[in-house]
Amino acid sequence: MSVSIKSEREIKLMKEAGRLLAITHDELSRALKPGMSTWEIDHLGEEIIRSFGCVPNFLHYNGYPASICVSVNDEVVHGIPSKKRIIQEGDIVSLDAGLIYKGYHSDAARTHAIGEISPEAAKLIQVTKESFFEGIKFAKAGNHLHDISAAIQKYAESFGYGVVRDLVGHGIGTHLHEDPEIPNFKVKGRGIKLRPGMTLAIEPMITAGGYDVEWLDDGWTVVTVDGSLAAHYENTVLITEGEPEILTIQKIQLNE
Repeated sequence: MSVSIKSEREIKLMKEAGRLLAITHDELSRALKPGMSTWEIDHLGEEIIRSFGCVPNFLHYNGYPASICVSVNDEVVHGIPSKKRIIQEGDIVSLDAGLIYKGYHSDAARTHAIGEISPEAAKLIQVTKESFFEGIKFAKAGNHLHDISAAIQKYAESFGYGVVRDLVGHGIGTHLHEDPEIPNFKVKGRGIKLRPGMTLAIEPMITAGGYDVEWLDDGWTVVTVDGSLAAHYENTVLITEGEPEILTIQKIQLNE
C-alpha cells in the first residue's frame, strides 16, 4: 500500500478543490424541491462545477454516465440520474459529487430531506452525519486508520442502524480513489498510522435496517436488500499535526 503525503502546494490545491465542492453542495441543497427529476439535479450540479473551471470527476469514471450520483430512499449510492425519476415530498435524496481542480480531486456526499419527511428518516440522516464526526475525532496524526472505522460503527449501531460493509471510503488526491481503503466498520488490526499530509474521503453509509446491499441491473445503483432507507455523509479530510481539517465544508458552517 502506498499512501501519498501531500506537500504544502498540493494541500493548497486540495483545499481549493474542497472549497469549490462545498459551494456546489450548498447550491444543490438550496435547489432541491419536489417535482425535480434526478436528471435536473445532475445537470445543475455539472453546470455549477464547470462554472468554476473545474471538471466533474464522476463523469465517465469507470463508465459512470453522470456528474452527480443521485440516490433516493433505499438507494445507498451511485444512483444514475434520469429524466423519468421524479423526487417527491417525503423522499430522502443522497447526492455524491466530486470535482477536479488543477489536477486534484475532492469528494463529498450529503443526504437531504425533500419537504416534510418522517421522524425516522430525519433521525437516520442526523445519525449518519454524526457518525462521521464521531469517526474523525480519531483522524489525528499518530492514531490508526481503523480507529476511525470502529468509532463510526459503534456510534451508528448504538441506534440500531446497519453499517454497509460492501462499500468503503478511500484516500484521495491526484486520483479520485487512492490508498488506503477506509471501512466504516471495525476490521482486524488497527490499520496504518495516520500522518500529517494524508487526505482521506471518509464516508459513512448507514441504513435504517440491515447492512446487506445489492446492485441493480444498471450495474451502478446500490440498494438495501431489505428495502430500508439509507443515508450517506462524506467529506474530504486533511490529517494535520493537530485537529483534522474538513476540506469540503464551508468554514462559516463549522460551528453549526
